[in-house]
Amino acid sequence: MRNSRKVAAPASRNPVRVVATCLVCALTLLAQKNQPAPKYDSHAETKMKGVVEELRLPPKGSEIAHLLVKNDTETVDVYLCPKSFFDEMGMGFNKGDELSFTGSRVKQDGGDLILAREVVKGDDTFVLRDAKGSPVWK
Repeated sequence: MRNSRKVAAPASRNPVRVVATCLVCALTLLAQKNQPAPKYDSHAETKMKGVVEELRLPPKGSEIAHLLVKNDTETVDVYLCPKSFFDEMGMGFNKGDELSFTGSRVKQDGGDLILAREVVKGDDTFVLRDAKGSPVWK
């Protein structure tokens, strides 16, 4: 007589586990997408100068355009404005452009970013938020 023992089915063959795992993943992604937008904090306002490393333009007009800007000590993620407003203002940035900006340093998804209030490139000044940090595109 052969010894018999029960062996659990691998997770990939257990439909309840597969569905539960998918549900947990989907809820996690949904929670991340529904995070509130970062709030401008005038007490955390800073002025910086740097060089554009990368311009990131989203495919949709309502999503935020942002820059990666490198200064002497770090590379910062600078959130500008919705792409539609970016296009309307005629903004243009290229890798290597020198600029200065004023904005609020905030935490988002465990990292730092700057919510830009004003960006200066050469003789051009782009005002994105008022003195209190409220977006001018609304």
